[in-house]
This record gives sequence, C-alpha cells and structure tokens, in this order.
Amino acid sequence: MPGKKILMLVGDYVEDYEAIFPFQALTMLGYTVHSVSPNKWAGETVRTAVHDFEKEQTYSEKPGHNFLLTATFDKVDPQDYIGLVIPGGRSPEYLRLNERVLKIVQHFFITNKPVAVTCHGPQILIAAGVLRGKICTGYPGIKPDLLLAGAIWGEVNETLSNVYVDGNLVSAASWRGNPEWMRQFARLIAGIDYGQSYTA
Repeated sequence: MPGKKILMLVGDYVEDYEAIFPFQALTMLGYTVHSVSPNKWAGETVRTAVHDFEKEQTYSEKPGHNFLLTATFDKVDPQDYIGLVIPGGRSPEYLRLNERVLKIVQHFFITNKPVAVTCHGPQILIAAGVLRGKICTGYPGIKPDLLLAGAIWGEVNETLSNVYVDGNLVSAASWRGNPEWMRQFARLIAGIDYGQSYTA
C-alpha cells in the first residue's frame, strides 16, 4: 500500500507491547508507520515499559526495549496520514500536555479518520476534548476520567482483552486485546465501514 501512512504517538515509557505490536502488524500489512515523539527526531528512540497483571492491586512495571522513532514529530503534517495509533503506558499522561499533540488528535476526529487507542492512551483523547458521546474503553483506572469527559465507558472483561468500535474510534482495555484491536483498526483503515458497533 504505497503512500498509505499511519501515525503513531509515543513517548518514553510507552507500554512495550502496545507500541511494538501495532507497529509490526501494520507494517506487515503494507502500511508505512511513522512513530513520533515530541522533542525527538527520526532515528532516536524512546524507552518502553512492560506492564503486567500479577495479582497485585494494580499493574507492575518492568523495563522494556528501546523503540525506534521513524519520523520527526516537528515535521508531521496530520493530513498526510490515514490513521492514528495511540498506545498506553506512562507516556500519555505527559504527551497530553503538548498542545501540538492535541491539535494532531483533533485533526483525526474532525476529518473522521480511524484512531486506535488502548490502555492509558485515552488520557490524550480526554485532553483533546474529542470523546463526548463516544464509546471508549481503557485501563479501568481511567474510567472516572472518561466519564467526566462525557464518554460512554466500555466495560472491561476479566482479562482486560475486550475492544470497542464507535465510528472512527477503536479502543482497547490493554495489550491483551492487541489482536482484536488491530484487526478492527485494520478494517477501518482499509475502508470497511461497520458503522457504530462494539465488540465486548
């Protein structure tokens, strides 16, 4: 799919599986994925973190990989991309403070282009003010924030693996839903419109 570009917003301590899996899956499908991070250039890396669920009251965190940035954030023009991917982890809590990140996100909702978000990634969508009336899920700890932003909370299952589709938005609870998360996103960017629906 020459010329079909996907934008991925990442930062240091992005969740490892939620960045690497979609990058590789979308590349395998023939898309060009531009992974970018504010204040970093193509060829630099961000550190990832591996989050797991090990019977404590919240997730654990371990060092992950150095994830390569394939484009320069300052040179991104959102009009050049057919879809947006926002992984979770710790990076969304500070990426949402970047005004240009928010403007980029708003572009994808204004133009109704597909957006895939997972885990803590909706924190960026909340800050961008694009979730009112939309079904969205994520890590359960951000449920109050999503509700306050006017989103409709997509209930999570016991394994945190479920996925919701609402218009242009595909949201997942955690990396455990990666296969279905990317399957639904791939359908949207391929132009297969299922309208307003959800997968639980």
